[in-house]
Amino acid sequence: MPHPTDPTVAARNILVVAHTGRDDSRDAAVLVSRLLLDAGVRPVLSALERADLIAVDPELSVVSVLHDEVGLGDIELTIVLGGDGTILRAAEVTRGSAAPLLGVNLGHIGFLAESERDDLTETVERVVRRDYFVEERMTLSVRVKVGAEVVYETWALNEATVEKASRERMLEVVIEVDQRPLSSFGCDGVVISTPTGSTAYNFSAGGPVVWPSVEAITLVPLSAHALFAKPLVVGPESALAVEVLERTDGLGVLWCDGRRARDLQPGARVVVRRSSVPVRLARLHESTFTDRLVNKFRLPVTGWRGPTGREEPMTGTIHLPGPTTTGHDDDQDGTA
Repeated sequence: MPHPTDPTVAARNILVVAHTGRDDSRDAAVLVSRLLLDAGVRPVLSALERADLIAVDPELSVVSVLHDEVGLGDIELTIVLGGDGTILRAAEVTRGSAAPLLGVNLGHIGFLAESERDDLTETVERVVRRDYFVEERMTLSVRVKVGAEVVYETWALNEATVEKASRERMLEVVIEVDQRPLSSFGCDGVVISTPTGSTAYNFSAGGPVVWPSVEAITLVPLSAHALFAKPLVVGPESALAVEVLERTDGLGVLWCDGRRARDLQPGARVVVRRSSVPVRLARLHESTFTDRLVNKFRLPVTGWRGPTGREEPMTGTIHLPGPTTTGHDDDQDGTA
């Protein structure tokens, strides 16, 4: 196997994104980088994360630096080490690239992650063999308008949330669907989510769980003072808008994936629609979304016997493939 630093050989570049400020994540990044190098594949990290790795393993000075030595367009795949918050950060770093993200869960739930810390060696081996498949997840295009002017543009994989800026004051908003007003009310905020984000903030706020194969956008009011303030589900081509009313006493703030924020003055209007740029996730397993829900949330399925007509009915507790971790993600981004 040629060494990845051999200039005569076209290199395969695998980006490694990790929370290197934490010992377990940094150690996992060291192991992944060494495994990739041993397989003749070039690991690529950000300058700061590379420096953290070299501090504990000077031999990893051969690791390449993203943007300085390897461009984003030359990345084949991104291995993400951490919880769902780290995966959201990796999606932000690689936005616009065709390279899929493969998450290795080092947190708790890790809903977007495909494998666990114990499977790290096998995961790298499968990446080297290109033994994975890719699925695309829809994202949101988010615009803030003041009058006719677009003053801010961003995107979201999980959700766009309009929230009150201070806990003392309620936010007065009006909701719009496809350029038609639906309802106005005072509230703590409004969550607009993708199917991927339906098990994140949307889920905590009482919104519906949406299977990833369903193309839809959800809207969930937060603590609304209104008779009609129920969760909504609209089609993928619909546009949702939340306007901060002029009569409000407080300011609002827009958060996208809990990572990107923008202050909202009275009169500001947040328009959310489907983005044309999806996020690509690398998958190692063919397990269904139902199985993922059961495993990640440890849902009780004791007594399930399977469909009528099975030749060998299942009895007792079923053991579904995949991890059975619980709790909240260590990155505290509320991701799913």
